Amino acid sequence: MIRTVDELDLKDKRVFVRVDFNVPLRDGKITETHRIDETLPTLRLVLTKAKKVIVASHLGRPSGKKQPIWSLTPVRDHLERSLSCPVILAPDCIGSEVEALVRNGRQSKVILLENLRFHQGEEANDPIFSKSLATLADAYVNDAFGAAHRAHASTSGMVKFFQEKGAGLLFKKELEYLGRILTSSERPLVALLGGAKVSDKIGVLQNLIQKVDSLLVGGGMAYTFLKSRGTPVGKSMVEEDRVPVASELTARSERRKVCLLLPTDHVTAENIEGDREPIITEDKIPADSIGLDIGPKTIARFIAEIRKAKMVLWNGPMGLFEQERFSHGTSSIAKALAECEAISIVAGGETVAAVKQAGVGDKMNHLSTGGGAALEFLEGKNLPGIQALEVSK
Repeated sequence: MIRTVDELDLKDKRVFVRVDFNVPLRDGKITETHRIDETLPTLRLVLTKAKKVIVASHLGRPSGKKQPIWSLTPVRDHLERSLSCPVILAPDCIGSEVEALVRNGRQSKVILLENLRFHQGEEANDPIFSKSLATLADAYVNDAFGAAHRAHASTSGMVKFFQEKGAGLLFKKELEYLGRILTSSERPLVALLGGAKVSDKIGVLQNLIQKVDSLLVGGGMAYTFLKSRGTPVGKSMVEEDRVPVASELTARSERRKVCLLLPTDHVTAENIEGDREPIITEDKIPADSIGLDIGPKTIARFIAEIRKAKMVLWNGPMGLFEQERFSHGTSSIAKALAECEAISIVAGGETVAAVKQAGVGDKMNHLSTGGGAALEFLEGKNLPGIQALEVSK
């Protein structure tokens, strides 16, 4: 059993809130604030009860060293504006200076710890580092579903020091929506998977084939499936070592009577950077061409299947959507999903970005903040960040 933040006794307590503010930066500025914004309801709720709110996150891959480029300063600025209250950025995440900030009643009610990954102890789940973090607070809330698949100090190691512990509102929402896919409560259930590689999603594919009614495969990973069927795919991305896996997954879907749809036409080009207009190619891709988006017939087939659904999971774009000329498949699917009556769950950073680029992000039922965590959860794995929150009934 996992308690949620609204069930915890947080009155006049110092509350440690683990969030996932691992946001994209360009020139020191945040380019996408979705992960921060989704955690605001939890932080606002904790603020109404707690004596002090200690917010902690990682950012980037600083490899256990303090690197100014990965400082949470831009996050502090956005968080302060969003919460409409002062937010102090601590000089570190552990140590006497941080402890003094937390215990000083005259300081701001919100303390944002500096990047957890400036210390090797975070990713190593070091017990001493874990205990140092735990000494800062009386209660623990995890709202970082995106880091729930990591057995790190702030998501796993420190949690055992708290009796008052639970999931934040975002974490709870992630479990509820993704859990509905695994329980297959709404039928027909359609999974739409794209992105570059089959290898990234083998576990998800194997598990979802047992759950879904239809599996639609687009993006780069579709060409490995097409190659396994003997369809010429030109110079398109193919993971040769995964062709047998694609064959086995196809056979499994047939045995379970799952409708497996692959692209039947493609938007192709001789290379990604070329000036020539892309060509719509039927079925077989010429030897000198690359498949870079799904074609109009495939779009129509995929949309028809989506319109029959009661619930749709989408992970992975249908093509190289970052380039406008190869974005039509992804944007068309996004708009169709926004208009249909099915419960829509969008997972993965690229897919969420694509949905927002299409202008329909606010029309989806759930935009998951979990990339790797969502995939591992959908594989049926026990995530360390979830296990750490479990308490006896």
